[in-house]
Amino acid sequence: MSLFKARDWWSTVLGEKEEFDQGCLCLADVDNSGNGHDKIIVGSFMGYLRIFNPHPVKTGDGAQAEDLLLEVHLQDPILQVEVGKFVSGSELLHLAVLHSRKLCVYSVSGTLGNVEHGNQYQIKLMYEHNLQRTACNMTYGSFGGVKGRDLICIQSMDGMLMVFEQESYAFGRFLPGSLLPGPLAYSSRTDSFITVSSCRQVESYKYEVLAFATDADKRQETEQQKVGSGKRLVVDWTLNIGEQALDICIVSFNQSASSVFVLGERNFFCLKENGQIRFMKKLECSPSCFLPYCSVSEGTINTLIGNHNNMLHIYQDVTLKWATQLPHIPVAVRVGCLHDLKGVIITLSDDGHLQCSYLGTDPSLFQAPKVESRELNYDELDIELKELQKVIKDVNKSQGVWPMTEREDDLNVFAVVSPNFDSVSQATDAEVGTDPVPSVTVKVTLQNRVVLPKAKLSIYVQPPLELTCDQFTFEFMSIPRVIQCKFRLPLKLICLPGQPSKTASHKLTIDTNKPPVSLLSLFPGFASQSEDDQVNVMGFRFLGGFQVTLLASKTSQRYRIQSEQFEDLWLITNELILRLQEYFEKQGIKDFACSFSGSMPLQEYFELIDHHFELRIHGEKLEELLSERAVQFRAIQRRLLTRFKDKTPAPLQHLDTLLDGTYKQVIALADAVKKNQGDLFQSFTRLKSATHLVILLIGLWQKLSADQIAILEAAFLPLQEDTQELGWEETVDAAISHLLKTCLSKSSKEQALNLNSQLDIPKDTSRLKKHITLLCDRLAKGGRLCLSTDTATPQTMVMPGGCTTIPESDLEERSVEQDSTELFTNHRHLITETPMPEVSPTQGVSE
Repeated sequence: MSLFKARDWWSTVLGEKEEFDQGCLCLADVDNSGNGHDKIIVGSFMGYLRIFNPHPVKTGDGAQAEDLLLEVHLQDPILQVEVGKFVSGSELLHLAVLHSRKLCVYSVSGTLGNVEHGNQYQIKLMYEHNLQRTACNMTYGSFGGVKGRDLICIQSMDGMLMVFEQESYAFGRFLPGSLLPGPLAYSSRTDSFITVSSCRQVESYKYEVLAFATDADKRQETEQQKVGSGKRLVVDWTLNIGEQALDICIVSFNQSASSVFVLGERNFFCLKENGQIRFMKKLECSPSCFLPYCSVSEGTINTLIGNHNNMLHIYQDVTLKWATQLPHIPVAVRVGCLHDLKGVIITLSDDGHLQCSYLGTDPSLFQAPKVESRELNYDELDIELKELQKVIKDVNKSQGVWPMTEREDDLNVFAVVSPNFDSVSQATDAEVGTDPVPSVTVKVTLQNRVVLPKAKLSIYVQPPLELTCDQFTFEFMSIPRVIQCKFRLPLKLICLPGQPSKTASHKLTIDTNKPPVSLLSLFPGFASQSEDDQVNVMGFRFLGGFQVTLLASKTSQRYRIQSEQFEDLWLITNELILRLQEYFEKQGIKDFACSFSGSMPLQEYFELIDHHFELRIHGEKLEELLSERAVQFRAIQRRLLTRFKDKTPAPLQHLDTLLDGTYKQVIALADAVKKNQGDLFQSFTRLKSATHLVILLIGLWQKLSADQIAILEAAFLPLQEDTQELGWEETVDAAISHLLKTCLSKSSKEQALNLNSQLDIPKDTSRLKKHITLLCDRLAKGGRLCLSTDTATPQTMVMPGGCTTIPESDLEERSVEQDSTELFTNHRHLITETPMPEVSPTQGVSE
């Protein structure tokens, strides 16, 4: 706890999800009680007006029900609240509430109630003014030296000052050259309005000049004057401060002098009445609000400055006298007298934390206990240390990095997919082409054995699947562990029954060691049951995509998958293998196995890699061109701005035409970049599907274990998202190069090669394709994947049955046209060495 922390006297939180700003806080004896105690008036952007009279039983108490004198919802957002003599013929204080299009003046009064219920307060609308322009802020005072009453001046969003003499509208004047409204204050000593313009200079306008300025057209009616046409006003004095201002406050030293305080973004300034700088102070932190007030030392002024570091600094002129910590970032600060306690600091945050605090420290009553001195037995300590070191060593040997426990995990995650689709689809896109997009509900269950504060659940699905919500946070559940749970979604979520196709550009055949299974048993719901209950051909159609045909041989133990798109083969192939494994597991058969003895479809895979890489290069060129056009656009803007500011008009020399043409180019390039990003996303999704298929075929081809397939997936699928800074090609190339250098290396010379530690986008994909080809060749010659470098010894040439070797010398010079009997074929039909004849989809497959 900081020694200089603000001492909490009373605090409360206003409403829920309400917003506040510097004009929403005011202190005054608004109910005219006459006891000198201030009331806290707070208005919010949600339209709630609240009046508090704190009187805690002890220091630090929260708000009690009787502290809230009044709460009323005024419907419109409240921009500012002020208290003054706003009603004619009355010396009492009234409350002025500024809305965006309305100014309302209320009287606040209290009625003595019963003992149980306390006093009752209510507000009464005295009058209101409907504004023709959107209001920004307001100030009040005895404009023109009037006695016994206060006038109100409202500044609109377009820089017009509207003056109201209590119940009547007086006049409106536009500030010259106004673009954006700034803070506004009134100086009673000089009878001037002081503001900071969008030119970053402090400007002072005499009320007399504003009042006697004639309209541009004297014949206009009063209603037209309210809309506001006027003569250019003459500024009294200006001072360029070089930054935007957050607030302005005017403080009088005595009857003969006053100072204008301006809070900037990096400095705060103290100005004399004529605009000369009295002093300024550079602030170390970004300020949020301030409040100058008279100091006890003659000739000096104290200033409270709140900043975005939750601190409140107290300056005496430019000297920092005190710094105190607040529990929030203040947007408004006031000092008042509450419950006979003078000098209470009231702060308000933008989210409604209202606090009354005071400076100083509370005495600490804690005393450190005396330490009992005793002699240490160093021999016993050495024995204990050795025992502990032995325990630590044993634990590290047996359990590894993470401690292993025999009991159940503290947190378990289970996922259950609903067997039926949602009756009303929750998909963001209702249709893809002409196909409606369904949705399915997944129930995720968390089971915890201990109290887990704040657990975070993240869900990921592969594109093009989407989630309605991918992040969940449970406050009731901090353990340093990650629990993963994988689940399968129904195939019908993205696939519909389709018409089988007789011909296709891409085909592959999966061999099994068991008799063929009816496709109707494997894929119920995708075909109608035939008479013999043996369906050996089935069609699938992806939502908005191509068709895939699955054929089962009647006599042999093979299945063929064919499609017009290479990447579309993966999902049906993978689903077929999984469903076959589940089918035979239910039958009690444990030796079921699938294999792939055909040629690896690397050429089709390389085409998808090239297409993805071309889109990346094209996107990089578009972004460079867009950056050049943006620089050109800003340069033309600077040229035009210089011409417009020049006092001597000069011809534009077609700069406006060049600006318009450059702007159109920037828009066209931005659209092209956006379109390329969409194409790149789709291409990356297709590339990932094709990569899954290649990994699956390699695993079936070489009968890889689950650990080896996991290494392949980590090497080929390292990224969930593809970016220009870190792309798929360079990442996969680095991973495959590491495998070729370690576990798949042929000699110690290859292991000594150094890999580039920096991943840059390559010039082309030839190196990547060479490494992928070499990886398959090493696996075909008996290489096995592992993560341990101890096994990275030169591989022996053990050839599995049915595999043909590739000469190492012609890896780079391999011709595009290869013989179909070689290992890696380039033709479109992915079939086994014993081809299956083309048959009609309705007749199935026969040998």
